[in-house]
Amino acid sequence: MLKSRVIADRDFVIAPLDRRVFGSFVEHLGRCVYGGIYEPGHPTADANGFRGDVLALTRELGVSIVRYPGGNFVSGYDWEDGVGPKEERPVRLDLAWGSTETNQFGTNEFMDWCKAADVEPMFAVNLGTRGPAEAQNFLEYCNHPGGTYYADLRKSHGYEKPHDIKFWCLGNEMDGPWQTCAKTAQEYGRIATETAKVMRWTSDGLVLSACGSSHRDMPTYGAWEYDVLDHCFEHVDFISLHQYFENHEDDITLFLTVIDKLDRFITEVTAIADSVAAKRRSDKRIMLSVDEWNVWYRARSGEQLRGVGWPEAPKLLEEIYNFEDALIVGGALLTMMNHSDRVQAACIAQLVNVIGPIMTETGGPAWRQTIFHPFAQAARFGRGNVLRAKVETGSFAAGTIEDAPLLVSTVVHDPETGTATVFALNRSTDQEMQLDVELRGMGTRALVQAEELHHADLKAINSKDAPETVAPIAHPAAELRNDGLSATLKPLSWNVFVTKAA
Repeated sequence: MLKSRVIADRDFVIAPLDRRVFGSFVEHLGRCVYGGIYEPGHPTADANGFRGDVLALTRELGVSIVRYPGGNFVSGYDWEDGVGPKEERPVRLDLAWGSTETNQFGTNEFMDWCKAADVEPMFAVNLGTRGPAEAQNFLEYCNHPGGTYYADLRKSHGYEKPHDIKFWCLGNEMDGPWQTCAKTAQEYGRIATETAKVMRWTSDGLVLSACGSSHRDMPTYGAWEYDVLDHCFEHVDFISLHQYFENHEDDITLFLTVIDKLDRFITEVTAIADSVAAKRRSDKRIMLSVDEWNVWYRARSGEQLRGVGWPEAPKLLEEIYNFEDALIVGGALLTMMNHSDRVQAACIAQLVNVIGPIMTETGGPAWRQTIFHPFAQAARFGRGNVLRAKVETGSFAAGTIEDAPLLVSTVVHDPETGTATVFALNRSTDQEMQLDVELRGMGTRALVQAEELHHADLKAINSKDAPETVAPIAHPAAELRNDGLSATLKPLSWNVFVTKAA
C-alpha cells in the first residue's frame, strides 16, 4: 500500500479562499439559456420562465458567481437587443455558434435569475464589434441610479433600482482567430485600457478583468499577457486564464497530468503579471480569474460545435461526463485552491447542458453529471484559510510531466467555525493509499463527515435514467487518531474529510 503524509498547521496560511473561485458560466450557446436555465412552460418553471429544478441544482452545486453572456457570443452581442419589451426585441444571427438568437432572455432576466439562484453576476462587455462607448452605456444602464438616458431606460423597463454589478470582464479571448473582431495584444491592450477608464469613471467599486491568452498552447501565450498588462496594469484587477482538459489518447495516467499543467499555467501567469509590476516598481498584484475551465474534448467538432441552418438553441457542446472526468475536475479545484493567494475567481464552463455539471431534458427532468459532485463538495466545505501544507507522497511520470505527485490535497481551516477540511485525490491507478494528516494547532478534533467518490468503471456516467450511478458515499475507512486523520484511499478516488473542534 502507498503511504502519504500531510502536515498542516493553523498558523501557516496561503490565503483566505475567495468564494468567487466557485463560479460558473452562462453563455447564449446551445441549450445553456434556452432549455437550460430558462424554459417557459416547463413543469417546474416559475412566472419568469426559470426552471425550478435547475435553480435547485444550482444552489446545491454551491455556485457563487456566474459569468454572462459569453464567451464567444459576447464579441458580436449588442446588449440593447436583450432589454425592453420582449415582443420588440430583434432576432439576430449568432455568428459565434451558427445559431439564431431570439433575445427573449437578456440582462434583466439574467439579473432576476441571479437573485433567484442567490449568485453574484459577472458580466462581460463586447470588445469585438463594439468598444468603450458601448461598454460605458451598458454600465450606466446597469449601475447608475437615474437621471440619465440609459439609467432612465432601465427604469422604464421596470427596474427602478440599479443592478449594482461589480465584476466585469473586458471582452473574451480576443487573441483567438475564431473571435469576432480578434485583436493583437497592442490593439486589445489599448481598447481594454480605455474601456476600463470610462467604466471606472461611470461607476465606483468595480472589479475589472482583462483577457489573457485563449489558452496556454496559443502561439500568443506569454507575450500576450505581458503586452496586454503593460498597457492596462494600472486599470485592471484581474487577468483571465482559460483551460480545457482533454483525453484524446484515452490514457488515464496521461489525463491526470492536466492537473499539473494547470498548476504550471497559474504559476507562469502569476510570474508574468509580477514582471509587469516589477517594471513599474509597483506593489500592486494582479489577481487571476480562471473564468473558463472544464473537461471538454468529445463534443468539439461538426454539428456539436456549430448549428446547421441557423437553428434556435441547438444541442451544442453537450459533453457527457464520466467518472474519470470527475477526478480531473476535483484535481483542478484543488490546484486553484492551493493558489488562493492569486486565483481569486474561477468559472466552470458552463453551468447547464453546454459542457456543464447539470443536464436537462427539454420539457423533462434535470440531473447531476459526474463532475457535479466534486465541485459541490469543494464549494460546500472549502471555506476559510487554505493552509500551506507539507505533503509527502510518491510520484509518477506521464507525457512531459516527470514528477506528478500521487496525492493531490488541500487543507482548509475556517477560524470562525473551527472546521478543518481535508480534500484528497489519490492518482494511483492501481494502489490504495494510506493517508495520515497532522492537523497542528487546532486542538482536539472530531471527524464529522467523510465522503468518497469512486467507481470501478472509469467510463461510468450519470444519465436521466440512472442519475446516481456516480455519487459520493460515506467513506468506509477513515478515523481520527491523536487528533490526526487516518484514512485509506482507494486507487483513483476523490475524498473529503471534515473535522471540527471536539
